[in-house]
Amino acid sequence: MGGDVLLALNLAVFPDCLPEEAVAEIIRGGADKIKEAGGVIAGGHTVEGPEPLFGMAVLGVAGRAHLWTKGGAQPGDWLLLTKPLGVGIVTTAAKAEAADPTHVAEATRWMSLLNRSASQAARRFAVHACTDITGFSLLGHACEMAFASNAQLELRFSALPFVPGAIDYAKQWLFPAGTANNEKAFRERVRFAPELAEEMRLLLFTPETSGGLLLAMPPEDASALLALPGAPAIWHVGAVSAGEARVCVG
Repeated sequence: MGGDVLLALNLAVFPDCLPEEAVAEIIRGGADKIKEAGGVIAGGHTVEGPEPLFGMAVLGVAGRAHLWTKGGAQPGDWLLLTKPLGVGIVTTAAKAEAADPTHVAEATRWMSLLNRSASQAARRFAVHACTDITGFSLLGHACEMAFASNAQLELRFSALPFVPGAIDYAKQWLFPAGTANNEKAFRERVRFAPELAEEMRLLLFTPETSGGLLLAMPPEDASALLALPGAPAIWHVGAVSAGEARVCVG
């Protein structure tokens, strides 16, 4: 974390039945995002397969002072989150044709938003630890940070941001299969406030796609980042404390 993109290689699998215009749009979309991130497409590799798969191998560079890892969070640090949660459950509801189109559009907007501006803004201050929130969910990646830092992460549920529709779909139990996998893998390291409903607990175990950054920063630096003119959307969602390496949600 804390680096910049230099170049990327496309890695793609496309079936014969996929229209050429669809293939072109997939590759164009990836190229547009790499350009937005300040890098270039240097080539790639494409093979035929039964279902479309697309990804990238990305090479970047980070200054030693900005090479952020999951370890290093210190007691007293504030926890900041740079994107709202819930895109995983919104897309699952969309697959079941149970999602409001406006919810899908907003989730897509957040998924397509790069973390570049948030990362660049945070580099102006001290960052003790950082992780991105993706398939292992907020709690899974927070557990990794807690374990790597040998510290306790305390999250305030009321402070967590969610994309529109996420709470409603959780109440309808429209969770993807990955939610149960994450809950099984990380539940022993998580403690919840007794009053937090089961579906809200599971929402925090739900996989995210292109999620935000979870930053552990000294309070004075975190406050300065939050007050930075023109800064991207950032939420103060908790703090780090001394204690057992785990995550507490209150």
